[in-house]
Amino acid sequence: MRTHRPNRAMALTISLVAMAASLLTPSLVGRSSALAGPSAAALFAGTGVSGYGSAVTRGGFGGISLASPAVAMASTPSGNGYWVAAADGGVFSFGDAAFYGSTGGWRINAPVIAMAATPDGRGYWLAALDGGVFTFGDAQFYGSTGALKLNQPVVGMAATPDGRGYWLVASDGGVFTFGDAQFYGSTGAIRLNQPIVGVAATTDSRGYWLVAADGGVFTFGDARFFGSAANEAIGTSVTGIATTRDGGGYWLVAATAGVLPFGNAQFLGPSPNDPPFSPTAAIVATPDGRGYWLLQPGDIPTGFADPPPGGGAGIVLTAASQVGPNPDAGLGPFCNLYGPCEEWCALFATWVWNQQGIAIPRFAFTGDVYDWGAARGLALGPGQVPAAGDFALFGTGPSSLATSTHMGIVAQVWPDGAIISIEGDAGPEPNDTLAVIENGPYLPADSVQFNGDPIYAYVQP
Repeated sequence: MRTHRPNRAMALTISLVAMAASLLTPSLVGRSSALAGPSAAALFAGTGVSGYGSAVTRGGFGGISLASPAVAMASTPSGNGYWVAAADGGVFSFGDAAFYGSTGGWRINAPVIAMAATPDGRGYWLAALDGGVFTFGDAQFYGSTGALKLNQPVVGMAATPDGRGYWLVASDGGVFTFGDAQFYGSTGAIRLNQPIVGVAATTDSRGYWLVAADGGVFTFGDARFFGSAANEAIGTSVTGIATTRDGGGYWLVAATAGVLPFGNAQFLGPSPNDPPFSPTAAIVATPDGRGYWLLQPGDIPTGFADPPPGGGAGIVLTAASQVGPNPDAGLGPFCNLYGPCEEWCALFATWVWNQQGIAIPRFAFTGDVYDWGAARGLALGPGQVPAAGDFALFGTGPSSLATSTHMGIVAQVWPDGAIISIEGDAGPEPNDTLAVIENGPYLPADSVQFNGDPIYAYVQP
């Protein structure tokens, strides 16, 4: 089985949202909890938020578990605080960030993937994967794509500078305008090498940039092109874009946390050549343009409780307890905690099931996992709806290493069908230091676009 590296390890667009830090819940996942077999992996270094330059860290998620993975972050207008939002729309505030409401605890149809703030910071919009838009504070509702059948899911949102409109962008680069946001073009009719993962607007609202997972940058309106990472050998995917204060440059951030500056954007670290390898969802610039924060969801323990996992809760919590870098990576290629030194996504997944008393053999080849499930009537087709705790099998079929390439554990399933998976032997780290990561949310039908391979089956416990 070849190593599979998802093109976006939580590659979600960053924007603005807020919630009182007092609403943080106690940890649901004990990272040091005793498990039969390998000990739980340590978290990636940090507490979910890293600051560079003038970006001051105002707080993080040490010792706290979220109900759904963190997906978004932005600073307050003063730069003295920031907000972090989770896929369930729960919002957390730090520093001088204020709370105006959230969808945390609501039964939303699709996961939240983007947000944008009003100019005075007294309100914000949340956008979901299906293009649904939720308003809080002084943010006004100007429309959404929630009732439309989209060709591809929404992945980003940007507000106009006056706060009287916003753009939504889909993964194919289709751009939807609302309020006073004007349409300046899109990549919706262009065949992209990699999906669009982020959008940023110019300061006068007369243009915008789109960035793709391969680091390609597309400009529209008065947005100027300062370069891209599309032809640079960065060895990972790009997950976000942030612009300088005057719009004369921008930063791209890679899934490994490496930052690439263009135009008048100043490089403040970390280096793409020696990044910290902490899965990074987005980059947010400080209001003064002299710094930026990185949001690193892999640092934040997640209980995957919203939407609730149902009967697969034990499987999901055990898998989540292992999220982090592989501590045995330095012992040799593909050395791992879950079996011999070989590609280990199946070893990890079957180990998790074993911890919950499921008597599945410790298969090393993902195709054998499918055959085991099919023989017992436990296999589901790719068009069926999985449940949390199921295995997801990537590739085109179980016959060979070339066709059954990777697998993970379904951790969350949303009403619209989007999933989040937990995967061993996965990116964004290089081959010798692959990790257990959270991947998503993504629609299974779009897996080939976001993960490089389709999902060909699920196996139930």
